Amino acid sequence: MISDIDKTASRQIEEWVNRAVNQTRITDIHTHLFSPNFGANLLWGIDELITYHYLISETFRWIDLPYADYWKMSKSEQADLIWKTLFLEHSPVSEACRGILTTLERLGLDTDARTLEPYRRYFRERSVEEYVDQVFELANLDSVVMTNDPFDDSERPVWENDRSNVDPRFHAVLRLDAMLNFWETGMQKLRQWGYRVEKDFSGETEAEVRRFLKDWIQRMDAKYMAVSLPPDFAFPQDSARGRLIAECILPVAAQTKRPFAMMIGVKKLTNPDLQLAGDSVGKANIDVVEHLCRSYPDVKFLVTMLSRENQHELCVAARKFRNLMIFGCWWFLNNPSLIDEMERMRLELLGLSMIPQHSDARVLDQVVYKWDHSRKIIARVLTEKYTDLAATGWKVREEEVKRDVQDLFSDNFWSFVNR
Repeated sequence: MISDIDKTASRQIEEWVNRAVNQTRITDIHTHLFSPNFGANLLWGIDELITYHYLISETFRWIDLPYADYWKMSKSEQADLIWKTLFLEHSPVSEACRGILTTLERLGLDTDARTLEPYRRYFRERSVEEYVDQVFELANLDSVVMTNDPFDDSERPVWENDRSNVDPRFHAVLRLDAMLNFWETGMQKLRQWGYRVEKDFSGETEAEVRRFLKDWIQRMDAKYMAVSLPPDFAFPQDSARGRLIAECILPVAAQTKRPFAMMIGVKKLTNPDLQLAGDSVGKANIDVVEHLCRSYPDVKFLVTMLSRENQHELCVAARKFRNLMIFGCWWFLNNPSLIDEMERMRLELLGLSMIPQHSDARVLDQVVYKWDHSRKIIARVLTEKYTDLAATGWKVREEEVKRDVQDLFSDNFWSFVNR
């Protein structure tokens, strides 16, 4: 007979969970951050935080300023406008606004200053290298996984010249959107770099694309290959993307044992006037994921989906395929109510065999608030689940709680990558 446990035992479980969640160092498996040697590609500081695209789109819900006029402003002018609109003229209750305040508070700054100048002064007095160390400590990060695009002209030279300066806490990923989603443009760049490829896939094209993938996986020591995909992504498909995935990506993934990460569900530039802030979300077809996992059992797939409506199907799919690892609460799902819902569902359907969160941070400072907020939710959900176990008579042990949290925050990823 299942019985309630006493309050002392419940408090003990809560204490163990909170300690494990707060002390376990995290591998943040998907970010848009860069090691400091990538220069201006690494975004950090108050103006970058304030002008993040979440806040840009929120600001335009209040103002009538023409979009083009906003983009003509300097970064500091844009930040001043967003601060005035979202923090001074209205209370900053959205998750994006709250996140900035959480970050400032964790940095020891006065969150009620009501002006950006003291924050700007704070960041002017710091070097990027010391600030990276500070942020890693505040967020309790062991390492982060970058998003590395060899088709980006500002990034590629760093890899071509000398990767020895990459901070070892920053792991690489080979990002392939430019090739898979825009084949004609990607093909032209591959040609420039000496790969013998043709638009119609004639000649040595497929073999040369595979050579390119293996060259860059080795150059970067990429932990996985990744692409962001639209809601209508289909596979198999008679298209350049379908052919590249079938004949190039999947064979290389199997040969190199690197997972193929698919982030599915983004509708690009629904409002192009908002630029990066103009993307939206759509429900995708889970059949595509199931087909890939079933047809390519020797390929490991990391998958996150952007639509809330896809989450239950994705969990069920993960129950069926051990070569599928689901991860994170991506982009529009990175809100407390949805994180809470998703983590409960995943624990109930998958147990501990998933990766609960990633930051998707584009600005270094964001990892502070994203992990601060997510930790609290994950701890609360885990506490309830362990308490439910204890009510059956199962003895919850602190060392087992520590093991489980270590798996969720780091080891599940590394075990999957190295499998």
